[in-house]
Amino acid sequence: MTTLSFEFFPTQTDEGTSKLLAVRDELAAFDPEFFSVTYGAGGSTRDRTFAMVEAIQQRGIAAAPHLSCVGDSTADLRDLLQRYQALGIKRIVTLRGDLPSGSGLASSELRYANELVEFIRKETGDHFTLEVAAYPEMHPQASSFEKDLQNFVRKVKAGADSAITQYFFNADSYFHFVDRVRAMGVDIPIIPGIMPITNYSKLARFSDSCGAEIPRWIRKQLEAYGDDSDSIVKFGEEVVTDMCRRLLDGGAPGLHFYTLNQAKPSLAVWKNLV
Repeated sequence: MTTLSFEFFPTQTDEGTSKLLAVRDELAAFDPEFFSVTYGAGGSTRDRTFAMVEAIQQRGIAAAPHLSCVGDSTADLRDLLQRYQALGIKRIVTLRGDLPSGSGLASSELRYANELVEFIRKETGDHFTLEVAAYPEMHPQASSFEKDLQNFVRKVKAGADSAITQYFFNADSYFHFVDRVRAMGVDIPIIPGIMPITNYSKLARFSDSCGAEIPRWIRKQLEAYGDDSDSIVKFGEEVVTDMCRRLLDGGAPGLHFYTLNQAKPSLAVWKNLV
């Protein structure tokens, strides 16, 4: 069975929240396994993340809050875990998190995602399904691909149930990553993270910062469209749909869409597949 899930980020205004709730309802019609909600560096969106998780959960859909450890004390994390348990949350996306400006890992009680996974397991046992991040093209701050693979295995051994990848546009990178970690004893589901293509300049900036490669042929075609947004969207839908079809045909257990708080781009791809 192919799983479907979507990611949101918490909005900063009441108007933004209202629009996002409408997006939530539109996507909910497709029976996703869960909606995940991001968590800002150092817990900077803690309250807004919690409010959005609560709004999703109240709609009768499973919500999966992101939880990062860098910049948060174990006391803060413990309190948040208890609040999520009380809310009926059953799944958490566990991350190291981005470093808040001007701080370093040394200032955090928990410094890495595997330590956060261990902490949650110690505090809550098997209450939560724990998702961790995977980087088919290597984490941008990793010293080498081999070290990054070892870091991923460490998170899994700490108690992760499943993984969601950083987005990518080369299916071979996903298959290679899965083959490598399977050979290292990892048997949990690894869900491809999917980024719809709707705006080339924003995608290029974000991809350069997070280490996601846009293949040269895709870059050149998107550049050729210039300001023709309709052609960019149409081409992007075709490219992402073809990749998703190949991923699913090759054994990927599902798809996790980075929606950027929009319904249409992700649904356009999903409808092409079903």
